[in-house]
Amino acid sequence: MNRVSLLLLILLCSCVPALTPLHAQDKNTDTTEEKEEEKDKDPYKSLTEKADIQQGLFGVITKEGKTHFEIPMSLLEEEILVVSRISGHVKGLNFGGAGMKSRPQQVVRWQKHGEKLLLRSVSYNSVASEELPVYQSVKNNNFEPIVASFDIKAYGADSASVVADVTPFFTNDEPMIGALDDEERKRFAIKGLDKDRSLVMNVKAFPSNVEVRHVLTYKGDELPDNRVTGTLSVEMNQSFILLPADPMEPRKYDPRVGYFSIEQTNYGLDAQRAEKQRFITRWRLEPVDKEAWEAGELVDVKKPIVYYIDPATPKEWAPFIKQGVDDWQQAFEAIGLKNAIMAKDAPTKEENPDWSPEDVRYSVIRYVTTEIQNAQGPHVHDPRTGEILESDIIWYHNVMNLLRNWYLIQTAAVNPDARSPKFDQEVMGELIRFVAAHEVGHTLGLPHNMGSSPAYSVEELRTPGFVQEHGVSPSIMDYARFNYVAQPEDEGVGLHPKIGPYDYYAIRYGYLPIQDENEEQVLNEMIKEKADDPIYRYGRQTRNGYDASAQTEDIGDDAVLASTLGIANLKRIVPQIKDWMAEDGKYFENLEEVYDNVVGQLRRYTGHVANNVGSVYEWQRSSDEDKVVYEVAPRAKQEAAVRFINEQIFQTPMWLVDEDILQRISATGVAEKIEGLQTYAIRTLFDEERLNRLVEEQARNTQAYGVMDLMDDTRSGVFTAENTSGSYGRNLQANYVDALTELLKNEEVAADVRAAARANLMAIRSEALSRSKTSDPLVMGHNSELSQQIQIALTGIEVMTGK
Repeated sequence: MNRVSLLLLILLCSCVPALTPLHAQDKNTDTTEEKEEEKDKDPYKSLTEKADIQQGLFGVITKEGKTHFEIPMSLLEEEILVVSRISGHVKGLNFGGAGMKSRPQQVVRWQKHGEKLLLRSVSYNSVASEELPVYQSVKNNNFEPIVASFDIKAYGADSASVVADVTPFFTNDEPMIGALDDEERKRFAIKGLDKDRSLVMNVKAFPSNVEVRHVLTYKGDELPDNRVTGTLSVEMNQSFILLPADPMEPRKYDPRVGYFSIEQTNYGLDAQRAEKQRFITRWRLEPVDKEAWEAGELVDVKKPIVYYIDPATPKEWAPFIKQGVDDWQQAFEAIGLKNAIMAKDAPTKEENPDWSPEDVRYSVIRYVTTEIQNAQGPHVHDPRTGEILESDIIWYHNVMNLLRNWYLIQTAAVNPDARSPKFDQEVMGELIRFVAAHEVGHTLGLPHNMGSSPAYSVEELRTPGFVQEHGVSPSIMDYARFNYVAQPEDEGVGLHPKIGPYDYYAIRYGYLPIQDENEEQVLNEMIKEKADDPIYRYGRQTRNGYDASAQTEDIGDDAVLASTLGIANLKRIVPQIKDWMAEDGKYFENLEEVYDNVVGQLRRYTGHVANNVGSVYEWQRSSDEDKVVYEVAPRAKQEAAVRFINEQIFQTPMWLVDEDILQRISATGVAEKIEGLQTYAIRTLFDEERLNRLVEEQARNTQAYGVMDLMDDTRSGVFTAENTSGSYGRNLQANYVDALTELLKNEEVAADVRAAARANLMAIRSEALSRSKTSDPLVMGHNSELSQQIQIALTGIEVMTGK
């Protein structure tokens, strides 16, 4: 190496230590600048850049597949109603359809805690005025659960809002807003939610509400539809709506007038216990001009109830559904309120591109194409006051099939319009109008009034002009259906239900503007004025109820007479339905369906009558009326009911065995249908609660119809020579003995019930032994079988066999 090269090498080596610090200094400078840039960077500005932004009740920021809510600080702690609906339904999922609520309505509030945004559930089960000391105790003992927690991603301008990514809330399996309940998860063998196939579809923000549509995709083995895919996807719609800033003045619930209601425990009331308070659910209807209204003028309301007709509704049926809504206008006009309720066509996309049937600002009659034969009228209400905020009536396409069958079975004996597989449009339209009016009644706050129909006598229902003016029941909210007691000789008789006097009375109770400070007294006097008139009676709906005067699908004041007339009409139509249902080139599905509906109607008549046994009538009364609430049905009426069952059901209804029909619809099955009818009658009469009531009623009054009376009377109707000699009758006798045997083992029945069952079995065995000598081997074997079965029931198999 020459001297010059060596000097250059030494020089370079000596420079390296100096260069390294210079390079590090440059790197530190760059890092500091990056930190300064990061510090100066605005997360809110970064988030909103190139994002889709909507302003409404709260802001919605959508970017890169994520949904953010921007909650104003002023909205924190405010109460918001959440309504979860299914917007994309799956066949067989549940008894519902698009528009059906999947969860009970919830109240939530947003809270900020440090750098977290909390969503908390609010309950109104326990309340107290905030001005009272006890309010703090109520708050402490009703701690609000945290439904969800979100990291705050950014603050809005001037820190006036907080922003959080809420996407996981709508793509996870959140119980509060989910599509499936626990029973459905079990039935469909759900394995879990697939987050990769669950997503937010779109969000719309409006001034008073925000609507989120999202899809939840579940994996399962026993799915209701498309089972081969192992996938169940349900589209949901979540509505967030701000509760009214000015709560409506609530109206007290009174059990003498039927209304849906909310119940709270109010610890702030002047009572020496935890006092309950109940308010009815109703719309806020206020006259525009109070002075004119008080002067007796018919006055418009500030905000009418408007129902929009689903654009998917077939055009031929929309006018009849709208008429069912408008039919309620007269009830409101009777209390001075004009244009209080109306139906409108939904706006087109051109008229209002943001209109959506799921938007809680609009009440919609949803047209649902499933095979469900029904309609229903739920509503959304303010849990503080009961104010109805919105309602969506679910109208199932196949309700027309249900109406066809009802109308044909109940009126065809006197009504030529009902004698075909497909009704004329005007005929079906009027039936649709009736159901629409009934469902609208529910959305106004009115429940079923099953105690209404007995107010009209059977004789009145058969009088020409009466039903046309008054309907088949004083209330369209009863399950009264059509006038099945009308006979062919009753010319000019009416057949259809309509909004009746009870409905006008109920609307008056719920919606009459009352200026008097003592509203409760005014309402009480209003009720007492009508208290003795059965037309204005409210009979609540119960399952397996004890009150035979508050049943479903019955009409008239005498179940035995009404059902006898109804059966006479069934006997008239059975020989005709083969010809009525005949259609060239078609098979016999319609004939079979109508025949099965005949059997079903006979079953209803059986229940209407049998429920009179052990019946206790219930009248809603207040203490100042000084009248009894419960009355036992007269003995004569109970005896007549058992006599009807013996004659119409236990004596085989051979008129059902119509070979012209049976040879066209099934190879076999009529024996099973008859056995089912008779078994239903036995099961109804021997219901454990009914039998226990009979024991108690006779213990309190020795002249009352008792459990041994029922045993003796039914035994005489079941064990007749005619029944013993026929196959249908022997089936009945065997099932009757089975029912008595079960009573011996039933620990829920009173001791006297088991004693009566034992005495009845002993009497049957004695009679069977006395009839054992016969030349008919079937009868002999039958009697021997019954005798042995009873002996086993009475003594046990061990005693009989000696083991």
